[in-house]
Amino acid sequence: MTNEFKTVDASRISISELMQPSHSNFGGKIHGGYILNLMDQIAFACASKHSETYCVTASVDTVDFLNPIEIGELVTMKASVNYIGHTSMVIGIRVEAENIRTGEVKHCNSSYFTMVAKDDLGKSIPVPGLILNDKTEVKRFLKAIKRKETKKHRQVEFNSASFSLENYMEDLKHFKVKIDLPENI
Repeated sequence: MTNEFKTVDASRISISELMQPSHSNFGGKIHGGYILNLMDQIAFACASKHSETYCVTASVDTVDFLNPIEIGELVTMKASVNYIGHTSMVIGIRVEAENIRTGEVKHCNSSYFTMVAKDDLGKSIPVPGLILNDKTEVKRFLKAIKRKETKKHRQVEFNSASFSLENYMEDLKHFKVKIDLPENI
C-alpha cells in the first residue's frame, strides 16, 4: 500500500457503453443481469484503483432498477469509494442511460458494492483511508455507516435465539399474506 490516505477523486471511475440487441431480454429491454455484470466490473476497477490490489465482491446492497434501459441507449456508470473499513470499501455506483438521438438522460439505478482487498494468497489486506473533500462525500460516507448499522441490527433482531414470531404477527396483518403454520412451531 503506497498511500495511507487517498481522495475520493483519486479512484473515481466512469464508463460508457452503447446498449446492443445482444444485451436485451425477452421484453426487448436491456437485461438486468447484464447491467449488474457491468456494475460489478466498475466496482472492481474503482476498488482496485483505490487499494492498488486485487479486490473481490463481498456484497451488493440496494439494487433498484428505476427505469428500463433501451437498445441503442448510451449507458454511463459512475463509481466512487463511499466508505472505507479496514479491508473493505463500499463503492457507490450510479447508472444513467442517454437516448443519443434526443439527449434525454434518465437515472436507471444506484447501488452499493462492498469490495474486499486481497493479497496474492487471497488474504484480506488493509486499504488506504479516505480523504473526504466535500459535503456530498461526507454524506455518502455517513449513509454507508447507517446502511451498515441497519444491516447489523436486522441480523441481530432476526437471528437471535429470543426471536419470536408472535412479536411480529400484528405487523403482518397489514400485508397481503396468509399465515398458515403448523401448530408445533
